[in-house]
Amino acid sequence: MPIVFAAAANHAPGITGRRDNAFPEQREVFFAAYAELRARLERARLDALIVVTAEHWTNFFLSNMPAFCVGLGESHVGPVEDEPFLKIPQARVPGAPVLARSVVDALGEAFDVAFSEELKLDHGAMVPLHLLVPSMAMPVVPIIINCLAQPMPRLGRCWQLGQALRAACATRPERIGLVCAGGLSHWPATPRSGKLNVEWDRAIVDALLAHDRQRLCAISDEEIVRDAGPGGHEIRAWAVLAGATDGEDGEVLCFEPIPAYAVTGAVVDMHVGGAGAVAAPADRLRDGSLPT
Repeated sequence: MPIVFAAAANHAPGITGRRDNAFPEQREVFFAAYAELRARLERARLDALIVVTAEHWTNFFLSNMPAFCVGLGESHVGPVEDEPFLKIPQARVPGAPVLARSVVDALGEAFDVAFSEELKLDHGAMVPLHLLVPSMAMPVVPIIINCLAQPMPRLGRCWQLGQALRAACATRPERIGLVCAGGLSHWPATPRSGKLNVEWDRAIVDALLAHDRQRLCAISDEEIVRDAGPGGHEIRAWAVLAGATDGEDGEVLCFEPIPAYAVTGAVVDMHVGGAGAVAAPADRLRDGSLPT
């Protein structure tokens, strides 16, 4: 069955850990968008959710850093961060091992992906899950991308992974959702934390919506570091979504620069599988235009 729900959104720890630090109008816009995305996810009646996100020194280090790793576990514990920091209680999230193994087998036609039955979940997966599936009852297949250490997978390779994921899911009977979480520009754990490059962020969202493979995949790692900081490498997750939804329409539910969260709060829904729903009220969401 084709993927029936697909979205991209931020996963910055400040979203839950420092929720009240943002201006009230920013919080309202951003969390209203996440709430609308949650409603759409629920209407999609998913059997399982694939969550593509970045490695944060949680599962891997320089001694072993795979480009892509698929979680095959019966369950996954997270978040690894302390609850006072992230403000998300630790939970055991059910896995979807049969689906995960099928995905790994299918990806094997084009990718030699790593796999693990013991992947832990950090804020990269747990922030979006907390906001979209707060019960933590949805079976999840985590896919972790190396966005930390060179050599990283090229953006074009991430796009290809998205295409391969789409083909793999199409052979399955489950109703499968895809959430790709990370980015956009941010400078974590540096003196520049809180700095945003809003124009660059807007260009990435535009490229995603346009499925502009040439534009998105031509961005070099040197350009990412220069224009978007070390955290900008997480647009690899967005490239996966672009590949997986190539040719589909999408909608920006929120594009709100929020320095208190150290990211531009972005929530994008791709209207796949007839899962697109009525948009949230216009007076509660920004139209995505750049601030003047």
